[in-house]
Amino acid sequence: MTNGQTIPGSKSILVHGANKGGAGRRIWSAAAAGFAVLCLGLASGLLPAAARVAVPSASPDAYNIVWDTPSKDALGSMPLGNGDIGLNVWVEASGDVLFYIGKTDSWDDNNRLVKVGRVRVSLRPNPFSGAGFRQELRLRQGEIVVDGQVGGKPVQARIWVEADNPVIHVETEGAIPLAATAAIELWRTEKTTLPSIEVSDTYFSAPPDKIQPTVVEPDTVFSNLPDGIALCHHNVKSVGPELSMRFQDLTNAPWKDPLLHRTFGAFIRAEKGSRLNDRRLASPASARHQISVYVLTEQPATPESWLASVRKIAKKTESMGIEKRRAAHLAWWEGFWGRSHIDIRDASRDGIPPRPPTAGFDVSRGYALQRFINACSGRGAYPIKFNGNIFTVGRSGKPGDADYRLWGPGYWWQNSRLPYIGSCASGDFDLIQPFFKMFGGEIFEVSKYRTRRYFGHPGAYFAECVFPWGAIFMQSYGWDVPAAERADKLQTAGWHKWEWVAGPELAWMMLEYFDYTGDAAFLKTKAVPLSLEVMTFFDRHYKTDAAGKLVMHPSQALETWWECTNPMPEAAGLRAIAARLLALPEGSLAAADRAFVLAFQKKIPELPVREEGGVRMLAPAEAFADKKNVENPELYAVFPFRLCSFEKPNAALGRQALLRVLDQGAFGWRQDDVFKAYLGLEMAAQENVVLRARKSDPDCRFPAFWGPNYDWTPDQDHGGVLIKAVQSMLLQTDGRAIYLLPAWPKDWDVDFKLHAPFKTVVEGRVKDGKLQSWTVIPDSRRADVIVTEGWRSK
Repeated sequence: MTNGQTIPGSKSILVHGANKGGAGRRIWSAAAAGFAVLCLGLASGLLPAAARVAVPSASPDAYNIVWDTPSKDALGSMPLGNGDIGLNVWVEASGDVLFYIGKTDSWDDNNRLVKVGRVRVSLRPNPFSGAGFRQELRLRQGEIVVDGQVGGKPVQARIWVEADNPVIHVETEGAIPLAATAAIELWRTEKTTLPSIEVSDTYFSAPPDKIQPTVVEPDTVFSNLPDGIALCHHNVKSVGPELSMRFQDLTNAPWKDPLLHRTFGAFIRAEKGSRLNDRRLASPASARHQISVYVLTEQPATPESWLASVRKIAKKTESMGIEKRRAAHLAWWEGFWGRSHIDIRDASRDGIPPRPPTAGFDVSRGYALQRFINACSGRGAYPIKFNGNIFTVGRSGKPGDADYRLWGPGYWWQNSRLPYIGSCASGDFDLIQPFFKMFGGEIFEVSKYRTRRYFGHPGAYFAECVFPWGAIFMQSYGWDVPAAERADKLQTAGWHKWEWVAGPELAWMMLEYFDYTGDAAFLKTKAVPLSLEVMTFFDRHYKTDAAGKLVMHPSQALETWWECTNPMPEAAGLRAIAARLLALPEGSLAAADRAFVLAFQKKIPELPVREEGGVRMLAPAEAFADKKNVENPELYAVFPFRLCSFEKPNAALGRQALLRVLDQGAFGWRQDDVFKAYLGLEMAAQENVVLRARKSDPDCRFPAFWGPNYDWTPDQDHGGVLIKAVQSMLLQTDGRAIYLLPAWPKDWDVDFKLHAPFKTVVEGRVKDGKLQSWTVIPDSRRADVIVTEGWRSK
């Protein structure tokens, strides 16, 4: 790599990271070392033709999780799912197999995303309560297998959720006949008033004259069914939607109540089964058992109509045959793992291979397991909940605890985006659809209405904290005076009053999705209209100074700096989406829209910069004061908007800002790992991702149940940042340019396959710090690939 080009931007802060995969102490060098990053354009043909070959697809099997003892309770569960239905599966010391059923749209009367129910499967005599126990999560197959024995004879149970149908299977097979039962276990058995509620629950902080108790309604168990057993939860009321929309003067916005008469539940059948009672189903003694659990959400519905619907689904599904459905299930998971992969191996030292578990293995395992969790929960009706997803587990061991999540049911934008920031590079384009559907659909429409209603001008501003129907949390909006009676109709809480980066970020993510997929219909009907409305808001809302630049004041920089002028997140976001819109293929923008973007682009303030001790660096805002939180808004020019990155002339501004941030960490929603990767600081990025990959909840057995961190277990922001950071250490893109190994440490070998814009897939193998083999599809993108030597610590 001696004949390559030099990337602009020659100054770098050297970061001496931890050795042996991040176990040591990080040392920052205060001096900026001037050096150039040498790169190689792969199109130059400097690598021999034999090296430009596809790398064999890696297997996820290395990351299967195996336990040789049962678990005490749900804290010892494994996740499983099909994108909409999620299970927490564990085996008790008694040998019984249990699982909670979660669903992406199981919203109860109080807008709490709760469990559908809990199921217990028992075999007699029990093969899983003694010697020979083994439980394995098989990633490639999307299943959990439990092995045991009775009298030395093997018995196996297999649990899986069909990829294409709403049914859970518990299959057992053994060398001897066993009797089986499946039982519904309830905890919502009567009306219960919650003793406390969370910040985003409707009545949190409501004054005494307005507060109402938060009452959990009981589930319905169906009686005397001839073909199985069933339970459902039927929302007899709706707490929040009508109240919040009326109070915030949004009644006439285009919205609908997602809670009233929503009904969700499970219908359990067994091959040759019979009903023991309304909650227990028996399967007679046999060497083989097939128990099926059909899960459905329907709105509007009554319990009776829900039961009729789920029976129809069961009949239709069973008519297709289990062998055909099993083959489709396996094909889906094989296709998922074939989309992309990152498999890291710690390099040999003095010819001696490292002994597992190593730092590299922990990172690539964490990466694979988080992608698996995303696949288990990312294809439903609603976006992934950052604070627990559909895999929440109780902390006290009581069944009702699994319905709880810290911070409650609402969506914080800054948290909700993070599970999706690596979706495009992974090729997981299907998993991001629920996110775009909610934020780019109903919430977008409500945001446009709110903007006109509150400010009297067009455009769309996106509030930070919203319910799925578009209203702001009541705690944030304030209970004092309804919006119609306010002069200032914005929320009263200062945490997000002027935090409006959600709009630019959503536009950025939508435009990025188009760049990767080339989905022209999505661009025309979704990404461009939303982007223009976001820009229109800022254009019409803020005045300009004598130089014609926007003066964004009052404003704030995330939740951290409350008194700002021209905050970095909004300034960087607007500049980034304007550039991206103008770079779209010819004809993507109408002539009038292109003229508007060009004119607006000239109004956007420059990226704010400050000086400290004679050193210039990115700033949180042009002017900023009143620090309240621990985010780093100055670095939003680095990520997500990539206006400052390792190969750009302004890279030193980002590194100096990173050196001096007041708050750092490698956990939860903190994005320091990505900042470091984007700035080419491979040792610092490596240390962060190792720490992150090893920070699972100490109370949980599954190694990718991260948390609780700032939020709740499993913390999906934590895993989302891990995915994005590791991807960015390997591959970054800017326009058509594809940079390989911009922050990859020399002591990690890796096989990888990742996606890039313009329907591009890049595969490669790195050994001893060098890219040994690679391929890019389509071949026409070869000229756009640049291999960097990275920012090597000395």
